[in-house]
Amino acid sequence: MCVETVGKIRRRRLIDGETINAIAREMGLARNTVKRALQHEGEGFEYRRRVQPRPKLGPYIATLDAWLEAEERLPARERRTAQRVFEALRLEDAGVVRALTLLSVGLP
Repeated sequence: MCVETVGKIRRRRLIDGETINAIAREMGLARNTVKRALQHEGEGFEYRRRVQPRPKLGPYIATLDAWLEAEERLPARERRTAQRVFEALRLEDAGVVRALTLLSVGLP
């Protein structure tokens, strides 16, 4: 989290007197993140998930990685779009994920 965001959180809480819930809601942060920013005395702090969960794409990650590595060397016009990757994955396995958005989020 950058120094500016921590400053905004502290200013809104300490000077403006806003509640933690209101700050979290308006800034799109979790309440615990806002609390941590208020408790931390340094300028900024890091918060990241150690592992990004992908329960529905889990069984297909190896296949997707192989496809993406193979297509990485191709020109942009010859690479598959997220829609085409989804269709190829669906043809390969009938029980594949139902939503294209899950695949789009998983692609770089």
